[in-house]
Amino acid sequence: MYLYHFGLKELPFTLTPNTSYFFGLPSHKEALNVLITALKTGEGFIKVTGEVGTGKTLICRKLLNELPQHFHTAYIPNPYLSPPELRRAVASELGVELTEQADPQEFTQRIQQRLIDIHKQRKAVVLIIDEAQALPVESIEALRLITNLETESNKLLQVVLFGQPELDDKLALPELRQLKQRITFSYALRLMDADQLYQYVRHRLHVAGYTGPELFTKPLCKALFKASKGTPRIVNVLCHKVLMLAYGEGQTSLSRRYIMLAAKDTEAASSPGQTYWLAWSSLLVLCVAFVAMVYFYPRWAV
Repeated sequence: MYLYHFGLKELPFTLTPNTSYFFGLPSHKEALNVLITALKTGEGFIKVTGEVGTGKTLICRKLLNELPQHFHTAYIPNPYLSPPELRRAVASELGVELTEQADPQEFTQRIQQRLIDIHKQRKAVVLIIDEAQALPVESIEALRLITNLETESNKLLQVVLFGQPELDDKLALPELRQLKQRITFSYALRLMDADQLYQYVRHRLHVAGYTGPELFTKPLCKALFKASKGTPRIVNVLCHKVLMLAYGEGQTSLSRRYIMLAAKDTEAASSPGQTYWLAWSSLLVLCVAFVAMVYFYPRWAV
């Protein structure tokens, strides 16, 4: 690979959500502030949405790492679960054992007792669900019923939902209006702008141990922005391919050509030159049409 070629200690643009590479984009910082503030005030449901590749899972893991000690966390990364499977997953995360024939009533009793025990330890329980748009409707309703458990002054269970925009569509269904009304804090992640992308790429290279001359200059990052639309995951894919292309040709400096080749090889990306090509194509068509009009209808031109 290109590690030694560029003097890197590790691959800087992998797709694994690694919190050591957390850059702190404004959108990501705001989302974390909203989450931590809402959880500290004891809100029942909190929601964070964002397009594919905007960093929801990274924020989720960052939240798990940064929550204060008095929070007891339960994490469900793959929520495509039926109501019984969801109840068992929640029970497992909270250290509750259920019998094989456990029904909703047994689950409620055992979970409630466990939540009360944790509450007596002056701790708050937070259930974090990633990819929440995959939750079936009936499982979302089961989740709402779980959060009904509370004392006279506190919720025994707080829930954070991370999901794609499809989660909003699902919560807009009439049968889920009760849960939607309980979402007191929500945040929608934004894409990076061109300057944020430039700083983001520099940060990841620095964390990976790069100390040489600037690789991704501002003009190159503008091309990256056009190709990625500011989506962090696509930026990572393109940067990884660009470095591989440069390594394959034995080059230690990068060019726009590498970005165009990487974009052409990436289905989710747009060609950085596509806008210019469309503009010139449109202009050419207009010129040809005008010349033809003048040639065939000279009086019209006058």
